[in-house]
Amino acid sequence: MRIALAQINPTVGDFAGNLALISGYVERAAAQAAELVIFPELATCGYPPADLLEKESFVAQAEATLVAVAELTRGEGRPAILCGSPMRCENVRGKHVRNVAALLADGAVHAVQQKMLLPFYDVFDEQRYFEPGHEQSLSVVKGHAVAVTVCEDAWNDKMFWPRQLYPVDPVEELMRQWAVLPQPLSGHRLILNISASPYWHDKIAVRQKMLGALAKRHRATIVMVNQVGANDSLVFDGSSLVVGPDGEVLAQAKSFAEDLLIVDTTAPDKLLVPPSQDEVALTWQALVLGTRDYLRKCGFKKAIVGLSGGIDSALVAAIAVEALGAENVQGVGMPSEFSSSGSVSDAEKLAANLGIAFSIVPIREIYTRFTGALEPFFEGTAFGLAEENLQPRIRGSLLMALSNKTGALVLTTGNKSEMACGYCTLYGDMVGALAVIADVYKTEVYALSRYVNREREIIPEDTLTKPPSAELRPGQKDTDSLPPYDVLDPILRAYVEEYASAEEIVEAQGVDLALVRRVIRLVEISEYKRQQAAPVLKVSRKSFGMGRRFPIAARR
Repeated sequence: MRIALAQINPTVGDFAGNLALISGYVERAAAQAAELVIFPELATCGYPPADLLEKESFVAQAEATLVAVAELTRGEGRPAILCGSPMRCENVRGKHVRNVAALLADGAVHAVQQKMLLPFYDVFDEQRYFEPGHEQSLSVVKGHAVAVTVCEDAWNDKMFWPRQLYPVDPVEELMRQWAVLPQPLSGHRLILNISASPYWHDKIAVRQKMLGALAKRHRATIVMVNQVGANDSLVFDGSSLVVGPDGEVLAQAKSFAEDLLIVDTTAPDKLLVPPSQDEVALTWQALVLGTRDYLRKCGFKKAIVGLSGGIDSALVAAIAVEALGAENVQGVGMPSEFSSSGSVSDAEKLAANLGIAFSIVPIREIYTRFTGALEPFFEGTAFGLAEENLQPRIRGSLLMALSNKTGALVLTTGNKSEMACGYCTLYGDMVGALAVIADVYKTEVYALSRYVNREREIIPEDTLTKPPSAELRPGQKDTDSLPPYDVLDPILRAYVEEYASAEEIVEAQGVDLALVRRVIRLVEISEYKRQQAAPVLKVSRKSFGMGRRFPIAARR
């Protein structure tokens, strides 16, 4: 069968825009003689819709959109469509919404496959909203039998995963039904999967291996179409796949871009697979797409970045320029009496290399007025954290004032290492609309910055080589408060992402127990800061935000 994988970037709740997007891809697929066009999970409303699903009007709009999509199949020679959408449940018990793959043909809904396995881990909370399906059945498209699955329904293969999360395997059940199909329907096995599978490190490779093992086990061709684009913290990579019965990838759509991939399941020798990319390049693309879509889908075009001359703000500015264009990015330097001359010149050089507007707003006089006003309260005390944090809070106020005046969004510049340890200032360097690199460890910041400079120097070499410093007091360095990042980051990754204990980290990494316990203590006492942070673009297996839920008031 000639199938079109329509890898689209929907916006949550934009039913008219999503319908127009779907319609355009159907016409493109029809022009290339596709018999079936497949769209991602919840394509009519965008994923994840979250509590919007609690509104009956929202679900009704999604159903009306699905009816309009079905109209696109009306007429001789028109392709059938497989499209994801929420639909109301007919049953009177349980949840009132179901997550379905709807098979559309001849202007009508011909079949509906309800998602059975509703993920409830990390960023997923589908059991909160959807009623699970309780049975599976094969469908027929253009005279071909197909097994339709929705995302997680294909992720419970007992031969691949060491531990199954669910007691049933929908694919296994569908293949049992296939075994008793009459001829000629029982010929070539074809599994269709519509997904909204977000990106994180190694996810593309894991998805390929998992689907390859599933295809090989059931001697089937698997066609998986995945959503692309970013919605809030989640970035979807696309990378839609066609996998042959031998487990080999026959075709793959682009990563981090919309695409229309046409495949003929009877002619795999004509298909192409794009070259693989390393994780640094994929992370860069994810952060760029996440930044671009966050602003675009929230109705903004411009961004402001506070440039300190440090590597974190330099990387965020480079991401913003790639995402929005240099003409839409404003850099602001706000030196204090503790800022080095090199930091100012590095920020100026970065702005020139990126081609962005750059302004300097000194804060020394403002800081003097603040400390003067507080002198009656601070008198007799040593210079300390209160005086240090005044500086980023002044900067945060200035950035937000510029944001209010210009309509540009402030991008925060803190990394994951700082966020984990609380090495950041509430209402200071944490102010902003989007935490672009707050899921990127400091060591990864350096790798990404080198990637930015792969063709020419954009981030100044001095920025890459000087010791990192917040420059809030004379001679300050990050290592005054934190272990070196090449020691810190592996500890954080083990504790934050793998939930390893202090003793397990010591055994695995050979580091000092007292040091590990100090790092863990920093992570634990900083939870209140993270829960007040801007949304974090997720690129790791476990990011700060909705996928990591810990109480603030707790003894651990």
